[in-house]
Amino acid sequence: MTLFEKQALKNEHVLITGATGGIGYETAILLSKMGAKVTITGRNTGKLQALESKLYENNKNAEVFLFPADLAVQTELEALIKEATNKFGEISLLVNSAGIMGGDLVEDMDAETLEKVMHLNYTVPVMLSKKVYKDMKKNKRGAIVNVSSLSGLRGTYGGTAYCGSKFALIGFTQSFALEAIENGVRVNAVCPGFVDTEMGRTAIANKGKRSGNSFEEQLTIVNEGLPSSRITEPEEVANTIAFLLTEAAGNIIGESVKISGGAVMR
Repeated sequence: MTLFEKQALKNEHVLITGATGGIGYETAILLSKMGAKVTITGRNTGKLQALESKLYENNKNAEVFLFPADLAVQTELEALIKEATNKFGEISLLVNSAGIMGGDLVEDMDAETLEKVMHLNYTVPVMLSKKVYKDMKKNKRGAIVNVSSLSGLRGTYGGTAYCGSKFALIGFTQSFALEAIENGVRVNAVCPGFVDTEMGRTAIANKGKRSGNSFEEQLTIVNEGLPSSRITEPEEVANTIAFLLTEAAGNIIGESVKISGGAVMR
């Protein structure tokens, strides 16, 4: 089975966190088209319902399970896995797409913000992966993709909290990949730069404020600074995630795949 088959993920059950965000949203659409049974979760029930409707609009026979949850709450995390498994069987694919921005200059940072960003961007995907991995290990197959960032590969101004959490996620990806592949489970990460999503646009706007630029001015600066001359579309990140989940990526282990428009080459 390869990526290029129409039903490359047929009979797979994928759990996508952060499905109400731009990357998670597009990933759910693509993986459903590829034949997967899709469990979508996030904190915004209305957005999840809109996504569910979109998936059925694309394919009236789509297999979708919606479960709103705050994954920072351990009981809700465990309920998600239980109910998803009851609905579609054991989870064979996991996309850790949930995450938040946050933080400030070190001199202005408080412990509460730091701990919140680290918990949601690092601890939650680690603990969710731990729970899902149990069945993957038993079945000797599975794949996990963590959505990190270019900010997980190099620091940014005022990025101690966010970059720290994304660096940690890369460390987890590489370490867990070494353990998981012994049981036929592949673990990788994607590292996009600026993406045309609500979170990405907010990051560009914040960068513009520090320089006294409007969003439009800052977006132009960002685009002109990229070899590709444009920021990334969420569908492009979804395509990369989908590839890493298929058997076409069978010997890609512990990698951090950059989607940067040429901004970072190392």
